[in-house]
Amino acid sequence: MQLDAKIPSGPLADKWDNHRFDIRLVNPSNKRKYDIIVVGTGLAGAGAAATLGELGYNVKAFTYHDSARRAHSIAAQGGINAAKNYRNDGDSIFRLFYDTIKGGDYRSREANVYRLAQVSNEIIDQCAAQGVPFAREYGGLLDNRSFGGAQVSRTFYARGQTGQQLLLGAYQGLMRQVNAGTVELHTRTEMLDVVVKDGHAAGIVTRDLVTGEIESHSAHAVLLATGGYSNVFYLSTMAMKSNVTAAWRAHRKGALFANPSFTQIHPTCIPASDEFQSKLTLMSESLRNDGRIWVPTKGEDPRAAGDIPEDERDYYLERIYPSFGNLAPRDVSSRAAMRMLDQGLGVGPLHNGVYLDFRDAIGRLGKETIEARYGNLFEMYHRITDEDPYSQPMRIYPAPHYTMGGLWVDYNLMTNIPGLYALGEANFSDHGANRLGASALMQGLADGYFVISYTVADYLADYLNVTPVPTDDPVFKQAEAEAKDRLSRFLSINGTRTVDDFHRELGKIMLEHCGMARSRAGLEKALSEIPALEEEYYKDVTVLGDDASVNETLEKANRLGDFFELARLMCQDALDRDESCGAHFRVEYQTEEGEAVRNDEEWAFVSAWQWQGNNVDANRVAEPLEFENVELKTRSYK
Repeated sequence: MQLDAKIPSGPLADKWDNHRFDIRLVNPSNKRKYDIIVVGTGLAGAGAAATLGELGYNVKAFTYHDSARRAHSIAAQGGINAAKNYRNDGDSIFRLFYDTIKGGDYRSREANVYRLAQVSNEIIDQCAAQGVPFAREYGGLLDNRSFGGAQVSRTFYARGQTGQQLLLGAYQGLMRQVNAGTVELHTRTEMLDVVVKDGHAAGIVTRDLVTGEIESHSAHAVLLATGGYSNVFYLSTMAMKSNVTAAWRAHRKGALFANPSFTQIHPTCIPASDEFQSKLTLMSESLRNDGRIWVPTKGEDPRAAGDIPEDERDYYLERIYPSFGNLAPRDVSSRAAMRMLDQGLGVGPLHNGVYLDFRDAIGRLGKETIEARYGNLFEMYHRITDEDPYSQPMRIYPAPHYTMGGLWVDYNLMTNIPGLYALGEANFSDHGANRLGASALMQGLADGYFVISYTVADYLADYLNVTPVPTDDPVFKQAEAEAKDRLSRFLSINGTRTVDDFHRELGKIMLEHCGMARSRAGLEKALSEIPALEEEYYKDVTVLGDDASVNETLEKANRLGDFFELARLMCQDALDRDESCGAHFRVEYQTEEGEAVRNDEEWAFVSAWQWQGNNVDANRVAEPLEFENVELKTRSYK
């Protein structure tokens, strides 16, 4: 299989503008003749549905939540990047592009990333016009703060609830179109499969999570905006319902899954308090603007943080990476914290954290200023830990977070299945091997508001006055039958172990062998353990209830089945890639100081994996990455 990324020709800065002029359009009176399905109502999905509805298309939007407002985008706290250069500190579109390429350890496409940087400024204007309450300086201008991997202040924020406020803006736009009749919103409805006919996306199969009814929906194009898959680790920062099923079902129908092992470990999460915890809580990276990260110089120091003198504290990020300090990128900061714990310097009851200390910032700026910037985050930490971060440091440690891998898409955000698109975190395209902070919201809104509305028209132009495949077509009936059989299988097992029990065990395997550090021996061990656990799962899982009513255990069982298959592919991808890059850290490829060692001569490409069948290794298809505007070199944040 040959991959065509459809990257426009010409200078980097002109590619998107020229492409928008060259691709075909659909005139306003014809847009209402097209049906488009959008799965997921986070920033990418809600933005796309609202924009396409505003343009006049007939849109069906699907979410398994009771309201689009509950999408996981609300959990993004710290901010959204844009190259406005309001601080006049040297920022530009090219610098945002360069920082993103470098932060991703040179494993992303130049053209896609430059377009993201270009569109970033439009996003801020759009959201401000929607009424998103961005923080402002005393004179009324929008404020900025810094995030990891950059030496400029380009992050726009709404206290510690930026994702929530941006989603409310997108939600208002979505509901305006629902009221106008251009968007038909289906809540508490989960996508179970993608339907493909003659090689083209024809629609989806869904399950009503209240009644259990299986239905088919057809359209001219299907847009998946279903987020990431870090819940494969069981413990992660993602919402408990976040899963891979939509993307994975598309993969099983032929869509390539790219760079699945590129999963981000976020450095500022509240450490687990016991082995039975079901979720980890993210503390925003924005806290690293004013918080200083340190550990005691003596292992398992029994003293309270405030009793440890300055000369017995190791501010290790400031020591190792003086140019970036506490704002070193996430992958770099996470591995540094891991090294501190490996040396026995962890803090807290389980010695599984490091300190994030605001003592100096409060002394310099005053408590009121810190409270104004981070008050809701401090309150959240206090409620979870019963520790006051104003008077003692927070305890943090890395945890699975964002996923850079996802469905392979071309420059138009279309997968290798014509008519099937992937937006936001569901695709792989913009972040390479490591995402810089405050870029997830940027990509989701860029894809939803400003990219897909142009690129989907180019595909739809061929189908004017062509009726979508009817839902009584055999391809739909077969997909419905397969979905029903899959659910019935879980209900008929009648085993002894819960879904969560199996999920927890899978997560431990993945965290140990395909988490922050990977090795050939560990990955090979995981690839032997995962199939054995999966086989036991289909023999001994227990799912009570039925498929004709609300049954959250059945939902989780179906999703975990897909996680087992994804986990194998993640380990295969990590074992295959003989280098360290970004968040993919193979212990065999590191410097004496523990930094990642890339191999650009052999591995400067995207690994896009093709489904070959159950219990069969996937086939790798490579998309070479060409760098014409940046120099490939070893990342340094020192």
